[in-house]
Amino acid sequence: MNLAQIFESLLGRDLNVRFTAYDGSDAGPKDAEYGLNLKTPRGTTYLVTAPGDLGLARAYISGDLELIGGHPGDPYGALQALAGDLSFSKPSPLTMASVAKQIGLEHFKPIAPPPQEALPRWRRVAEGLRHSKHRDAEDIQYHYDVSNRFYEMVLGPSMTYTCAVYPDRDASLEAAQENKYRLIFEKLALKPGDRLLDIGCGWGGMVRYAARQGVHALGVTLSKEQAEWAQQAIVDQGLTEFGEVRHSDYRDVTESGFDAVSSIGLTEHIGVHNYPSYFGFMRDKLKVGGYLLNHCITRPNNNTRSKAGPFIDRYVFPDGELTGSGTIVSKIQDLGGLEVLHEENFREHYAMTLRDWNANLVANWDECVAEVGEGTARQWGLYMAGCRIGFERDIVQLHHVLAVKQDAEKSPNTPLRPWWTP
Repeated sequence: MNLAQIFESLLGRDLNVRFTAYDGSDAGPKDAEYGLNLKTPRGTTYLVTAPGDLGLARAYISGDLELIGGHPGDPYGALQALAGDLSFSKPSPLTMASVAKQIGLEHFKPIAPPPQEALPRWRRVAEGLRHSKHRDAEDIQYHYDVSNRFYEMVLGPSMTYTCAVYPDRDASLEAAQENKYRLIFEKLALKPGDRLLDIGCGWGGMVRYAARQGVHALGVTLSKEQAEWAQQAIVDQGLTEFGEVRHSDYRDVTESGFDAVSSIGLTEHIGVHNYPSYFGFMRDKLKVGGYLLNHCITRPNNNTRSKAGPFIDRYVFPDGELTGSGTIVSKIQDLGGLEVLHEENFREHYAMTLRDWNANLVANWDECVAEVGEGTARQWGLYMAGCRIGFERDIVQLHHVLAVKQDAEKSPNTPLRPWWTP
């Protein structure tokens, strides 16, 4: 068996993509638009020691596996073709014995993964219990302290790493991000002189938007690089009277009595079992009649496992957990003291956001590679294009949940109908 035949034995023989390997073998249609090129023996070791998306990611990020037919900054077309074609299943012992005989047992000895890969969950215990303050800080810094310059090139001038809200299909990424902040600001019914707490604030986009409207906004993030960039932007934009970003765990915020609390893209890092304390924290920081808005990626249902798959856990969001929007609504309702007012899904908007981030990475590819290295740049192109497919295929969604803090009598204290512009 040559490498192409081995590949077919693991994936099935009805490939619509082309596979080529360093031993000169090939499989799949010769006129296929997209394909895979296995370039080195190390790539073979990655594939057989971690069959599935983790092995593919290791080989691709290390440069041992090449995606044919797409730019590494936006391999969306190639991944879309592959996602409909490659269906990994655990090979039978007989198949693996045959593969081992053909390629040699040395390929079944695990080797060090690419340096971009996070430790497996079982080894992260050295950094603290799952979702402890220290371990959460390690996880956030892994993903967000890559390089502020890299993020500037990928995210664009808004420096916003969360789903945009497109007012129309032709809107630019910048217009859509501004529209997202406008929508959240209006949902929270903020007005000049109010106080906003934004937890997991990133580079301070929501803080700066609110500060420009005369709202006193405090943001907190576990990423030191984010906090430094955000605070400098606040100074540069003349917003220090109203805006502040701290390098801090949100649980260490001592102030209370806020008119509104926003959480834009933090829930994914919290851990489902921590939802009661997480939403309880937000409730306790609010004035009676104050609003809470939770913006996060979700599952399309409430009965699948919350932990992320191997690639996302090791290369994107270590310790990340997702659940359905129904679970989030239920946890808020079960807590007491909060009334859920509104919920909506922005799944398609996130697919469009990722499309535009990939386009930015392509446009700035050489500079991004110079800034963070080719492996990390390939990692981000792969991750964003893969996630775009996930949103398009309804594997993941993005939801807003809006709630209000009730008084003791639970009397109505909100308008009869939504007060914001969609």
